[in-house]
Amino acid sequence: MTTREHINEYFNGRPFVLLSALILVAMTFIALSMGVKPIQIGGAGIFFPFKGLLMDNGPLSAAVNVLCLLTTGFIMLALNKVFNYVRSVTHLFVSVFFLLQAANPAALLSFNLGTLLCLVTAVSLWPMFASFQDRHAQRSIFLIFAMVAAGSMFHYGFLALIPAFLLGFMNMRVFNLKGFFAMLIGLVTPFWIVLGLGIAKPDDFVMPQINGIWTMINQPQVNLLVTLGCATAVLGIVLATMNLFTIMNYRMQTRVYNIVLIIILVVMTIAMCLNYLDMTVYMPLLNLMVAVQVAQAHTLHTTNSRRYLLMLLLVAACLAFAVTNLMMT
Repeated sequence: MTTREHINEYFNGRPFVLLSALILVAMTFIALSMGVKPIQIGGAGIFFPFKGLLMDNGPLSAAVNVLCLLTTGFIMLALNKVFNYVRSVTHLFVSVFFLLQAANPAALLSFNLGTLLCLVTAVSLWPMFASFQDRHAQRSIFLIFAMVAAGSMFHYGFLALIPAFLLGFMNMRVFNLKGFFAMLIGLVTPFWIVLGLGIAKPDDFVMPQINGIWTMINQPQVNLLVTLGCATAVLGIVLATMNLFTIMNYRMQTRVYNIVLIIILVVMTIAMCLNYLDMTVYMPLLNLMVAVQVAQAHTLHTTNSRRYLLMLLLVAACLAFAVTNLMMT
């Protein structure tokens, strides 16, 4: 095996996952030490106001946030072992996810809805993937859409998952009339419970405010966030387009799994561009979906021995964004 192939295999392996996880933890610790403040653009839910953070305690909130990000990464790794959506043996999608998150230290300092949205999606992919061609998947459909509806009470960003999961179940070949009613009941049930128990009232309803990111570019930290988000989205779309030419030749089950992940990537990109509430809510999930496309590109194009250059550039770019973010404090 040549030196180039050794480097390529290193990026696929566990040591790089551990290194990326250490970088994620280190960036969190450094940002806390330097007094970096989390970006709070605002947002609201259907019934309950959202103040930007799920926990107020700085160190504890940051620890919970990083733990949830690590958990999300390893859920995706376990998911791949079961459903094999990335057919090659690789841990690269977890490593890239950690690196993309570390590129924005301000988003690591608090347990926020972006992290929660990412974690909920990773958990939801299990029953969705398991329902492939199962005409009795109504329970999975109900459960997933009920979680989405419950999350939307606290932040409208969860509603972006509705079209993504709807198209996902359609691709799974399980969305029949019973599935449609399961989706409707799942979306209604959390509101029925909350209103029925008096936890919220119809008067508490809050209309979404569509705020384009261009209306918020008034501070360097937000400008950096926009640049990072756009660069990540473009990278993901380009790689997904390239990967599809090969993925479409896979067996149907693997092909469907990957199409679902690409659908989520596209939906998150659209939601992030609209930014009708908070761009930071969509970026962790966008990073996760882009990480899968990076891993696919790295493992599909094995004839190119220089494919490690993309990873070297990606690592350098993530570190550069992270250092720039820290210097803006």
